[in-house]
Amino acid sequence: MLNNRPMVYPRSDIVLCTLNAKYIHASLGLRYLLANMGNLAAQTVIREFTIARKPQELVDELLALQPRIIGLGVYIWNVTETTELVRLLKAARPDVTVVLGGPEVSHEWAGQAIVQLSDHVITGWGDVSFPKLCGALLHGPQPLMKVVVGEQPELDRIALPYDHYTDADLAHRLLYVEASRGCPFTCEFCLSSLDKTARAFVLDPFLAALDRLYQRGARNFKFVDRTFNLKVDTSARILQFFLDRLTPDLFLHFEVIPDHLPDRLKTLIALFPPGVLQLEVGIQTFNAEVQKRISRRQDNDKTVVNLAWLVQQSHAHLHTDLIFGLPGETLQSFAAGFDRLYALRPHEIQLGLLKRLRGTPIARHTLEHGMVYASQPPYAVLQTSAVDAPTVQRFIRLARYWDLVANSGRFTGTLPVLLQGESAFAAFLAWSDWLWQSTGKTHGLTPENLVDALFDYLTTQASQPPESTRRMLLADYVGSGAHARPQCLRTVLPRPQAPDRSIQSRQRALRQARHERAIASSSGPVSG
Repeated sequence: MLNNRPMVYPRSDIVLCTLNAKYIHASLGLRYLLANMGNLAAQTVIREFTIARKPQELVDELLALQPRIIGLGVYIWNVTETTELVRLLKAARPDVTVVLGGPEVSHEWAGQAIVQLSDHVITGWGDVSFPKLCGALLHGPQPLMKVVVGEQPELDRIALPYDHYTDADLAHRLLYVEASRGCPFTCEFCLSSLDKTARAFVLDPFLAALDRLYQRGARNFKFVDRTFNLKVDTSARILQFFLDRLTPDLFLHFEVIPDHLPDRLKTLIALFPPGVLQLEVGIQTFNAEVQKRISRRQDNDKTVVNLAWLVQQSHAHLHTDLIFGLPGETLQSFAAGFDRLYALRPHEIQLGLLKRLRGTPIARHTLEHGMVYASQPPYAVLQTSAVDAPTVQRFIRLARYWDLVANSGRFTGTLPVLLQGESAFAAFLAWSDWLWQSTGKTHGLTPENLVDALFDYLTTQASQPPESTRRMLLADYVGSGAHARPQCLRTVLPRPQAPDRSIQSRQRALRQARHERAIASSSGPVSG
């Protein structure tokens, strides 16, 4: 017999909430707030959702907790959905106090609809300021200011959040951790350029917290430090910490400075077996003039040497980044940088489009370099004086196809043939243009669609022999684990069989899942 009684939730005076891009992301920022709530912790709960959920469903779940205060983390990927959530919350319960925090409302907040709808905003760090604000709201005296500038205490005054990861988080999510905050570099497209310096957490308590997570079964750690390898002694101790705890299912992600890789770190990195270590390397541009223009300090020659060493002498998975649309960067100069990076053969090249994040100094180039940005998140560049709007759209298509063909890892044998010629970028751009003209699609392309398209392109446009091309695509297709039958392979592929349930098959699936999680996480949220 069905029970039609409504579900009863325990009352929580303070609810910490955010909308994550995907379930796999666990908000580090909310857990910092909970860890620092002091005597209000018993009245505080965390509720995380994803941006895919309907706002009214979230309102119903939040209000069922009977909160007096709802704190919302606002980021570039969730501000649109969170604005609607706040609108519905205040319409249903205007007496509930809504407090906003996060990078999207920490700068240029005055004209934002979400700020106008809310009761209070904390800009910058909230670890100390949010608990103080909640105390005043609950017990008085009532705060007079709507906008609170977040305090930045010494890091040893901030309680670490890692004990607030649940067993479900450990089992199903990527855990975000940070050994430091801030960044000493001044790259103008990045919010971290406002920090001017990096500050490290006291290492022993931090490692002790990581060990507790590890003992509970945590095996996936994503470090959100902008400059993990800035201080060699600290980096070396953290790497050794994980070397002492190596297991087949351990996965680590670090963002590293590409031109700073001393021998001490190389020695430790070389000890990690395949599948454990992923390094995100932000190249962004190899154009020295553009680097200088955006205040980016990078020794390109050292970067190339270090990347070559990582590819050839370590088992680390290299996720490298390039940004298109930087002020003064032309399609030709970007192509030259891409070719220089591709020649090193990193495992992934993430092709991103410049975004004008609120508060970043990149805005100072708007007039001189004709920078036009979208007015809605994620505020991507639409055109510059160096690249017109059709060229930007052409690049967006290329970046999408690059993810499908290159970063997917499905076409390891075919890709070098596709990119033959004087310029790998020019070769892929030609394929991208052809694919767009042939299909008119950037989404909804299955692996089978891509196999057939590559066969058609290589044999009709690139003068590749049909039979050798078919064998090459067959090897890639079978190696990827796909089970359908692309048209061009029907004569050489057996009919689909029942999926292999062997131990080896399951192990391959697990490895692929870890790799896909790593790809997803690289563009995921950085909480703080």
